[in-house]
Amino acid sequence: MPRSTRLGVLGWPVAHSLSPALHNAALEAVGLSGWRYQLLPVPPELLAETVRALPEAGFRGANVTIPHKRAALGLTAEATPRAREIGAANTLVFSERAQARADNTDAPALIEELPFPAAGKTVLVLGAGGSARAAVWALGDAGADEVRVWNRTRERATQLCSELGGIAVEGAEPANILVNCTSVGMDSMGGLPVRVPDYECVVDFVYAPGDTALVRTARERGVPVVDGLDLLVRQGALSFEQFTSRPAPVEVMRRAVRAERAAIVPTR
Repeated sequence: MPRSTRLGVLGWPVAHSLSPALHNAALEAVGLSGWRYQLLPVPPELLAETVRALPEAGFRGANVTIPHKRAALGLTAEATPRAREIGAANTLVFSERAQARADNTDAPALIEELPFPAAGKTVLVLGAGGSARAAVWALGDAGADEVRVWNRTRERATQLCSELGGIAVEGAEPANILVNCTSVGMDSMGGLPVRVPDYECVVDFVYAPGDTALVRTARERGVPVVDGLDLLVRQGALSFEQFTSRPAPVEVMRRAVRAERAAIVPTR
């Protein structure tokens, strides 16, 4: 019996991930019945060993989430220019020669999900981790007029900006777009240095069992929102197309993850 083709998501922890629901729904929709997507909980000290072993175990590709995005880039034989420039990868595709190619689909996903073009806009990015790196690069590449970066540790924001562009700031000022790449704001707005009405669009990379406090506040104020599930679906669709060479059934994927989240806890 032929071995099934496998996909997965590398993270630590990763039990909360909705990526299996997202990708397995897509695989079924396009008729790839011999494919399966699974969780791959891997601590940092075992990441290199695991990535090397995946092709032999039947894996065609893997997504990468916290805390592995930067380390994963260094484990690949080749990478797209954007992944190299960002310095982080969220997608690994394995060739028949068992070599990995890295990409970062977080960056184009953000630009595709915005309700208006980023060109000429001002942006405040909260955070300085892998998602923030993708956001700063993507917004700069899309022609944003100014990208400001705030982080609780100012030195990390300064280093990110020195590598990718942008301006490290001490606090929040009004801008066209707010992009949250931190876990702050999941349960309370108290930890965020922002006033939601100061922004024309709020983007939150975090997805939680229900809306984050930041997303709820934005919706209540009538501010357009791109939430973590929107970004998960879009970056997942871009990864899916690289894994399978098939067009991604985006609406099937969107319905699947929203149904999965609703089953975990009722929407607030």
